[in-house]
Amino acid sequence: MYDAAVIGGGILGCATALHLARGGMKVVIAERDSLCRQASGVNAGTHSMQMKRAALIPYALKGWEMWRDAPQWLGMEVGFRTTGGLTLAFTEDEAEALKTRMGRRIDAGAPIEMVTAERARAIEPGLSDTAVLASYCPIDGFANAALTGLAMRRALLEDGVDVRERSAVDGIERDGGGFVVRAGETRLAARRVVLAAGVWAGPMLAWLGVPIDIVCGARHVAVTERTRPIMRTILGEATGKLSIIQPGNGTVLIGGGWPAVGSPKHGSMTVIPKNLVGNFQLACATVPALTRTRVVRAWPGLDANVADHLPLVGALPGLDDAFIIGCVRGGYTTGPYMGRLLGELILGREPEMALFDPGRFGQASHAVH
Repeated sequence: MYDAAVIGGGILGCATALHLARGGMKVVIAERDSLCRQASGVNAGTHSMQMKRAALIPYALKGWEMWRDAPQWLGMEVGFRTTGGLTLAFTEDEAEALKTRMGRRIDAGAPIEMVTAERARAIEPGLSDTAVLASYCPIDGFANAALTGLAMRRALLEDGVDVRERSAVDGIERDGGGFVVRAGETRLAARRVVLAAGVWAGPMLAWLGVPIDIVCGARHVAVTERTRPIMRTILGEATGKLSIIQPGNGTVLIGGGWPAVGSPKHGSMTVIPKNLVGNFQLACATVPALTRTRVVRAWPGLDANVADHLPLVGALPGLDDAFIIGCVRGGYTTGPYMGRLLGELILGREPEMALFDPGRFGQASHAVH
């Protein structure tokens, strides 16, 4: 019998499992693929305060500190770098919207300042001359998302977590004072269960009779061939349609809010060519040197949301010893800290910051049986 079974091996699930194990619990984590291979591993690894909702800024700052200190709590480097970041407005309407959006983040504690277009080009010489205003955050940066799974696996194993990769969970049942998690022919008995399955948590909530709808979204990410250094900072755009990073290996990662097609039920994801073209056109208009590079690969990444676009982190309503952590926009940055907070709650301690109570969406309709 495990003290806790964590379902889902992304950053949120791994961080929760790690904190529980370090708190003295016997923990198993079940992941349908390899650790951090879904949303946690296919993103650009961006740590940008400017791309976070204002309500999540305090959590993002704590998460940023954890990524910076990864060698201390994960035991290895994850390519963390602070480059500074710019978010650009290209019209007067966008400039007014940018002031409003960043003002909320500044009020929440983010070290962001508004800068002129001329100052933005001094910070980032590779910019075109089309921006009219920008915001700048000196602590924005990124880590290497491809290293996340390796780092998490090593830390989990070292702390005694039973890691079950390629174990797709297909059922949860009550069993006395605990739960039985089914993964094919495997049965995992645990006193507590934590849903950390991202877009796949929707059906699991239905198994538990909890009326929370999780909506699946998919967003494009693309990578170019290696090229000379053409940018120093993380770049974004006021309407949220652009994210550009050039890591140390010379490639350029291009993303933003451009939708793809994703189906967690069927496990399929598909790029939408016209959206990729729009993404690339905006990127090239922002950094003209990109017109001399070639895109070598593009892929969609899945994300999950609920109706109010805030996270689900806490105890499931109407159920004893059942918890959820997910729907965290900007979850790569905040993930380790959100996992720590939920771990503290499960361990019977007072979390440092408030959680995002799933009970705001109502009570469970029936108990698991």
